[in-house]
Amino acid sequence: MSWLLEHASAPIKYRAITEIARTADPTSPEVDWLPYSHRSAIRLAVTQTRDGMWNQSVLSIPGRHSSDFTGVGTIPAVRRLAEYGWTSDSPPLVFSRRLLFRLLAEDNDPAFTFELGTKTKDDDLVRRTRGLFREAAAATLAQMGYENDPRLRGAARRILERTVSYLNSPLGEKPWMRVGNSHVLAPESAPPSIYTLTMLSRMPIFRHEHFSEVERIYYWITQPLPRQEVVQLFGKKMVPQPHLIMGDVLPHRNAVDADVPFALTWLETMARLNFLRRNDGWMKLYERFVDDRDRNGIWHPHKGLERPTTTHPWAWSTFPLDDGSAAESKFTDVTFRIGLIGKLLGREIELI
Repeated sequence: MSWLLEHASAPIKYRAITEIARTADPTSPEVDWLPYSHRSAIRLAVTQTRDGMWNQSVLSIPGRHSSDFTGVGTIPAVRRLAEYGWTSDSPPLVFSRRLLFRLLAEDNDPAFTFELGTKTKDDDLVRRTRGLFREAAAATLAQMGYENDPRLRGAARRILERTVSYLNSPLGEKPWMRVGNSHVLAPESAPPSIYTLTMLSRMPIFRHEHFSEVERIYYWITQPLPRQEVVQLFGKKMVPQPHLIMGDVLPHRNAVDADVPFALTWLETMARLNFLRRNDGWMKLYERFVDDRDRNGIWHPHKGLERPTTTHPWAWSTFPLDDGSAAESKFTDVTFRIGLIGKLLGREIELI
């Protein structure tokens, strides 16, 4: 803990103090200023436009080699600010709220397809895009703390009903259909997405009210992951759907090593869902992270000395929260996440 407080960025310090050590209240004047002092967070916030959006985009993320937030979409930007520790009543998050709630609507208005819109009218792709944005917006609003808002609860109920109905249907038992030489998901397929899992992980009361439905999702996401790429048929087009979860996305340590930030995002989400402690495989992978810490509790990678990077769009908002400009700060993000997951598991955290 002392190492994090010395070397980590202000947002990580704030969250370590308030969420892991819990030695201060999040609203305490001694610490509540920390998230808003971080230069990267300020730089991201001031690029928001008056309509509450970033770059007239919803889900876009900066390029892999981008050193700033160029091209970032509204949902990744809002989630990154929330991960930095900015509260839902901070101006950028307040300004984005209207759009996020609008995206929850059950309509297929092409005006709300933004960066995924097409010049030619395509009702199938509009339906796909609106569904994608709807689930991502629900996940973001849940993360912002709007669980009790009836608009979010209504959207969450519809998303969950649609998902569980699919899982319990004959199509859920045999999800793949053959098109030419490829196996794809049928247009009406609705498996759980990473957005749905994130939404549920941030709505504990809602989960309790829909316990059996959430349990059904657990059994789905722990089944063996199919080998084929997740592609879904929309009209005559086959569209990649990497956000859909067709099984266990973290079956072994090679999957962890391939993308450490996403692995931690997944383990944290599973911990919030109370799924992590029930799954021996995931717990072993988490314990491996714990074992990779040194005597001071600092995590180090198995190979090399570089900070881990991610290629997963949903993990972008969670990593990194530290600019990593100094050698000592390269591993603060992973060290923080290990502690946070441990706290979510109910473990006693030793403040070294």
